[in-house]
Amino acid sequence: MEYNCDMAAVISYRKLERLIKGFANHRRIEIMDLLSREPELSVEEVSGRLKIGYENASDHLRKLAIAGLVLKRNEGSAVRHKLTSRAESILVFCKRLQ
Repeated sequence: MEYNCDMAAVISYRKLERLIKGFANHRRIEIMDLLSREPELSVEEVSGRLKIGYENASDHLRKLAIAGLVLKRNEGSAVRHKLTSRAESILVFCKRLQ
């Protein structure tokens, strides 16, 4: 039996995998939900609101940004975070699954 391997599809699947891994964690989903209600939060504000450590919040926000789900904006010495439209769509999807 012969299988055709479409390299464009493989690359697309890898991008999709990276995206899914970006939010495949309960804490990251919680951060996305928080940012949907309160955009433009700093790492300190996220860690305070969710009662998690600064380093933990920072690491999760970094992973969300790598996945293209969070945008970062410098404001003085603080970095503000907000969701991308893709992240907002993912939140809607997650809420439908509940």
